[in-house]
Amino acid sequence: MIIGAHSIIYSEQPDADRAFFRDVLGLPSIDVGEGWLIFGLPPAEVAVHPSDRNDVHELYLMCSDIRALTAAMRKRGIECGEVEDRGWGLLTQLTLPGGGKLGIYQPRHARPKNVSVRKKTAVAAQKPARRKRASKARKGRPTAGRARR
Repeated sequence: MIIGAHSIIYSEQPDADRAFFRDVLGLPSIDVGEGWLIFGLPPAEVAVHPSDRNDVHELYLMCSDIRALTAAMRKRGIECGEVEDRGWGLLTQLTLPGGGKLGIYQPRHARPKNVSVRKKTAVAAQKPARRKRASKARKGRPTAGRARR
C-alpha cells in the first residue's frame, strides 16, 4: 500500500536550498543524519500526462493565493517569474537560492480527496467479532433497561 510520496530536488547548492525550504517556506523537517533534511509536505496529488518520452517527471507546489505568495517571496528577495493563467491554474516559477527553478501554482482544477493512511496493527487485525444484538422482545414483555408501562 502506498503511504506517501518522496520527491527529490537536485541542487548545486543544497544547503542554501534546504535553508529556503526550512526558513522561507516554513516546511517542517527532520535531520536524518549529517545535515540531510527531509521536509514534510501538505497533501499531494499525482497526474499522468501523455508524452513522447518516459521518465520525465515534474514537481509543483500548490498554493491558495499565487499573487500573495509571489509578493511575499519578492519581499524576501526571491525571484519569481510572471504569473501565467493556464486555465487549469495560475502558474509561476521561483528561483531557488541554488539557482534551480521550482514551479508553484494555484489550482483551478478539481482536486481529489486526501488519502488517509492508517497502519493496521496485529491487535486491530485480531479484533473480536461484534456481538449480535439481542432479538427484540415480544410485544408486552420488557427487556433489560426498558421500564414497564
